[in-house]
Formats: sequence, structure tokens, C-alpha cells
Amino acid sequence: MKFLNHARKALLASAAIMLGASVSYGANLKYVFYFIGDGMGSAEVTNAQLFNKKVLGNDSPLLMTTFPVVSLITTHSASSDVTDSAAAGTALATGHKTKNGMLGMDADTVAVTSIARTLFENGYGVGLVTTVAIDDATPGAFYAHVPNRRMFYEIGKELAESGYQFAAGASLRGTKDKNGNDNGLMDHFKKNNVAVSYGLDGIDKKAKKQLVLSPFHAEMDNEVGLAIDSLENALTLPEMTQACLDHLLRTSPGRFFMMVEGGSIDHNGHSNDGGASVRETINFDNALKIAYDFYLKHPNETLILVTADHETGGMSVGCKTTGYSARPEVARAQKISKDKFNEYCRDLVKSGTTPSWEEMQSFLSEKLGYGSAVILSDEEMNGLRDVYATSFMKKEPWRFVDKAISILNAKSGFGWTTGDHTGHPVPVYAIGVGADRFTNFNDNTDLPKKILKITGKTPKSRK
Repeated sequence: MKFLNHARKALLASAAIMLGASVSYGANLKYVFYFIGDGMGSAEVTNAQLFNKKVLGNDSPLLMTTFPVVSLITTHSASSDVTDSAAAGTALATGHKTKNGMLGMDADTVAVTSIARTLFENGYGVGLVTTVAIDDATPGAFYAHVPNRRMFYEIGKELAESGYQFAAGASLRGTKDKNGNDNGLMDHFKKNNVAVSYGLDGIDKKAKKQLVLSPFHAEMDNEVGLAIDSLENALTLPEMTQACLDHLLRTSPGRFFMMVEGGSIDHNGHSNDGGASVRETINFDNALKIAYDFYLKHPNETLILVTADHETGGMSVGCKTTGYSARPEVARAQKISKDKFNEYCRDLVKSGTTPSWEEMQSFLSEKLGYGSAVILSDEEMNGLRDVYATSFMKKEPWRFVDKAISILNAKSGFGWTTGDHTGHPVPVYAIGVGADRFTNFNDNTDLPKKILKITGKTPKSRK
């Protein structure tokens, strides 16, 4: 009920802002929250919505879907109808199209300026948060300028020199040279007075600039840990978002820009893991609530924009197995991600251990709900057993993992068309100052341009 009352207040505040659209936005807009669900298409949101209601029993819908402005954007890059994250991140950060694989540069390899840089140079604090590596494509697009997204040393060095007040993610991947030796990247953070912590407990509350990396940064270099796996001591997107907001309120209370990426939605799309996808999307929405609570206190000074860089996996709501229905309740029993399941089976093969079929059935029952939520016919069970025997005999356990998760997806109504990105338009949700500017069908390059127009700020540098 409290949530619904907040939603009504937010709608009234937003309506008042829209009625006063003729007033200069620049004088009002002090706080910008830019949420990007990597790989989050409309189907990902819809499946998460169904899971949220039917499985978790929440009467309130996902927060993003309650925002008064809802629209779509196109996502193609300068080189393809299907973008990669670097080109899409560059478009969302700078308003420029570029070729797949390029970051912070236009298609002619000319460095372009991100809205984070523009606002920073106009006195805004800047914070960047992601569940993946902080030098990954989407966060990197807000500070780096490289022709190849895998130039991790150069990307990390630009982050150290950015001057931004806060950054948090799984890791930095450019700290070693090609021979595996330390290349001095972390020295650049020290030189630029950036405090570095591995986990949130080590944050230096006196530091003006802070980098937070996962305590598992060495073992999981591109993931803080998936929500479905609930790893002990793992960073979570809501916690990182709160830490970023707290830091900006200490260092730049007058005005700030925050980019928050749910990068792991994309990872679950690539692996075609529906049960993990819905939980990661809900986790992203939970992080959004932190910005929304701030908005309720500052409705006439805040803009929240939620979107995605692209859709991943070609996810559907319902599939051939479920027909005219979706059954997210089947995925309730899933307690392990496909990635962790694959890691478990891979470790068994490496150790030379092959569990009996009965032992593996017990694992499937405990971790994926086989025998309870997931009911197999004799034919299906025999087929899965055959794949199990063959894949472990050939030391290709991923084939068995893929089959087991595919069955779970099909029973849940999660359909997939690819393990890569798709060219589908993706959703936009907006609330707050200037939200009415995003009502029409846009291209991804339009979003940062409109944000800057609302703030009334212009770039002071080329980068």
C-alpha cells in the first residue's frame, strides 16, 4: 500500500512537471539517474513481471513499469542492424552511432563526449555502477575512447584519470600484461587520488574519489555474482547503487549524474537462462527503488530514465511447450544459474569424478526442481539420461547442462531464438523533470541528447 501511495504521489508530481513543460528545465534538474538493463528487452521485463506476481506474490508491479512515460528506442549500430554493447553503450552515453566493438568514438574513430563528462565539467558529481566489470562496454562508454573495447589497460587508465567521484563493478581486467605480469594500472588510481576497496566495507568515507571492486575480482573477473546464486559476501546492485548515492550526497550534494547498469541480465540472455534472467531483472528493479525513493523527496529536481542497450537471446513469453500460456512458477525451484551449474559439472570432469545417474538426479531435484516443479515423461527422462552419459564420457558436460536448462526453460515458457543480441527495439521508462521529452519512439542516440537539452548543459571538451 505504501508503494502504491508513493506511485500516486509520483504520478501527480510528474503530471505537474509535464504541465509546466514550458518552464526552463535546466534550472530545475539537479539529479539524473540513468538506469541501463543490459540485454533487457520487453520480453525480459514481461517475464520478470509475471514471476514477480505469480511466484513472489507481489501485488505491486515492477517499479519501472509504473512510470508515467513508456516508449521504445531502436538500437542498431553504424555497422550492423544488430548492435554490440560497445556501440550501443556509446550511443546511449554520447548520442553518436559507431561501429560494433568501438567505444567512445564515432564510426570515423573520432573521440566523442559522453553526457557524464559534459555534466561533470558543468559541476555535476558522477557515479557509475555495474554488476559486470567496470571496464566493460556500457560503463566504459561514459569515460573511455578506444577503437577496440578489449583495450582494457587503456580503458582502465581513462577511468583513473576521469575525475569521477564513484565507480563500482566486478573488476578491472587490464591490470596484467600479455605475460601475466602487473602492468602498473592500479598505480594510476593511486596517482589520481582514487581510493580503491574490494567490497563495500572498505569504502573510504573521507575520499573524494572511490573505486569499488568485487572481493571476488580475481576469480570472477566479469561478474559480481548472479542474483539467483546468492553468493555470500558478493556485491549486489542495490547495495552498490545505495553506496554510490551516499558517496555523491557527501561529495556533490547539489547536483549529480548516476549511471546504473544491470549488466548480468545480458549474461543470462547469452546463456539462455530464463530463471536467472527474471531474477536479475527484478534485482535491477530493486536497485531502481533506491533512486525512486530519492526522487520522491526531490520530485521537482530529479529525472529517472530506464532503458536497455539492446535485447539479448530473443526471449519470448510462452513457447511451443506451453502454448497459450506462460508458467514462470515452474522456474520457482531453480536455485542455481546455468553458469554455476556448468562450473559444477566442469569441475567434476576435471577432477575425474563421474557421479552416478541417481546422484545427478538428486542434484537436479535439489537445484532445478526436477521431479517436483519440472515433471518429465519417460521419454524425456531417458533422453536427458542419454545426453548425460554421452556428454560426461566425451568430457563435454556443457552439453548436458544445456539440455537440462533447455527443458526447464521450455516447461516455464521461456523461449529463445539465439545466444547473441537481437535487433529488437527496447523499452524506455521515465519519470521526473523533463520525462515528457521521451514519450515518442526514439533512437538510442536521442536519449543522451535529450538529457543534455533538459539540463541545458553543453560539452566543454571533445572527450
